[in-house]
Amino acid sequence: MPAGDSATVTLTLDEVRDLSIRCFLANGCDTANAEAVADVIHNAERDGAKSHGLFRVPGYIKSLKSGKANGHAVPVLEDLAPAVLRVKGDGGFAPLAQQLGREPLIERARSQGVAAMAITDIHHFQALWYEVEPLAEAGLCAFAFTAAFPYVVHPGGRTPIYGTNPMSFGWPRPGKPPMVFDQASSALARGEIMIAARDGHDVPPGTGIDRDGHETTDPNAILDGGAQLPFGGYKGASIAMMVELLAGALIGDKFSFEAWESDAKDGGPPNGGEFMLAIDPGRLGDANGWAAHAELLFERILAEEGTRLPAGRRHLNRAKTATEGAAIPAALHAEIVALCG
Repeated sequence: MPAGDSATVTLTLDEVRDLSIRCFLANGCDTANAEAVADVIHNAERDGAKSHGLFRVPGYIKSLKSGKANGHAVPVLEDLAPAVLRVKGDGGFAPLAQQLGREPLIERARSQGVAAMAITDIHHFQALWYEVEPLAEAGLCAFAFTAAFPYVVHPGGRTPIYGTNPMSFGWPRPGKPPMVFDQASSALARGEIMIAARDGHDVPPGTGIDRDGHETTDPNAILDGGAQLPFGGYKGASIAMMVELLAGALIGDKFSFEAWESDAKDGGPPNGGEFMLAIDPGRLGDANGWAAHAELLFERILAEEGTRLPAGRRHLNRAKTATEGAAIPAALHAEIVALCG
């Protein structure tokens, strides 16, 4: 295993996955669950999405050790309607439940034109692009929404009520990587604030408030009794509210504040749900022209110097880490190795 400087360790992507699997198996996961989560971590490190890669492993392990998350979960797929599926997650981590539902959702979208899937009773701790990208690669427009813990205040308030509530959208591009965006409805993702606190640097203005309700760029003040702010004030808060309703009330799972009230407070991911929607663009009126038409928009965006499409940076990182590996803090590497027992 090659090493970087004294503060970092560089792992090949195979080593990232193998270390993750070893750690999960040593802490109460069976092989199916361990490999499913390790795939998420591998892909996050591959794409440079550090806040959802190995950085998350200690949190996953905390929820296994507390007994909150079921490391031997056996998700169950249910057929609710011709275009509606549900996967009951059995209290496990999200990836295995998503794997179970992915191909059925793709098949239903192709046969019905539009299909929805509810994933319930899961612990979601990952980036949403991981769920959406395979659907877009299969030729579908795709959406995913999930809530979290109550980290974000409604404008004018000081009590966190919404999760960071990410949403992801994927658009297929035949012959090219899909256009996929994944963004929180908070001004900054929670993991980015945690990494800023770990690494000792400020966060951008507008990220959050301290325990007294004053805006701050100190990540520790936000994490220690403070709260996060939605992006764009009321606009971001409205989207956060929408995500709460889609991933909570609509599918019969928890709001962010309900997840917190029932949580073991172990530092691991919340228990809740996810809502996904898949659309076959060839079934909505322009079966032969939708892809070329979309490329006109993308070409117009990219014609201006300095612009890029969402996911462009991840694809550049993907090519880089395939040969250079993924560098992580040496302290994090040591922590994960120690968790392997």
